[in-house]
Amino acid sequence: MFDDFTEEYIKTANVRMFIRRSGEKSAPPLVLLHGYPQTSAMWHKVVPFLSGHFQIIIPDLRGYGRSDKPDSDEQHLTYSKRSMANDIVELMTMLGHDTFFIGAHDRGARVAHRLGIDHPDKVRAMVLLDIAPTREMYDSTSSKFSEAYWHWYFLIQKAPIPEQIIGQNPETFWRLKCFNQAGGKNPFAPEALAEYISAFKDPAVIHASCEDYRAAATIDIEHDDQDQGIKLSTPTKVLWAKNGTIDLCFDVLPLWKERATNVCGKAVDATHYMAEEIPQEIADNFISFFNEQKEITK
Repeated sequence: MFDDFTEEYIKTANVRMFIRRSGEKSAPPLVLLHGYPQTSAMWHKVVPFLSGHFQIIIPDLRGYGRSDKPDSDEQHLTYSKRSMANDIVELMTMLGHDTFFIGAHDRGARVAHRLGIDHPDKVRAMVLLDIAPTREMYDSTSSKFSEAYWHWYFLIQKAPIPEQIIGQNPETFWRLKCFNQAGGKNPFAPEALAEYISAFKDPAVIHASCEDYRAAATIDIEHDDQDQGIKLSTPTKVLWAKNGTIDLCFDVLPLWKERATNVCGKAVDATHYMAEEIPQEIADNFISFFNEQKEITK
């Protein structure tokens, strides 16, 4: 799936991360962050269109894929977006990048949001796919949203309730959740789907990904509240699915303007898994937005 990419493991202070990377070292670095319950493979259709524009680094987030799954704690701090964002900053520093662009989807976009708040000097610009801010999504919960995003409320149940239920048949759960968010269809290439399901069958991944959601409903919101009105200053573009729950249940751009000072965005004709449905359009948005930011900062 990733021609001309190398695969390697990088040990940060707290986790060993699996990464895929490619591109000329003179090109600006772009880190791509995946969502739940996927891996770095979710970008395989996008990266051919980015070739020549960026040096591309694609990690498996902690708890996912081939990266480490560290033990969690009662506060779920291990899987807070702050901890996961720190992994990315350390990784990029170790690879020699003081600043970088970010393209991120789903849970990875929540990591990117926290990274931009905690490390505003590191991120030159970011494009976030199909999320509204976590705290505001919980605050604006409706029956329509909870029916569509049932997994949000299932995965945060006390361990080991969801872990044991999912563990009975991880592949069936994975397909049910993801095909449902894709309008009942399968937008995934066979090679990517095989990687996702193989990774998700690992009980450690099931538990870590539940901890990711538990953190989102608890410690991540505490961190948001502690920001005391600090807004994301990183130039940010948000793209959300016209045929998805975010568009159906939220007024997306106004919510982002409550949390960010320099944000634009639009709905695109796709479902939640837009990187695998409309990869060229996603890549074109990355290229145009990041090039625009490079021009502004010259």
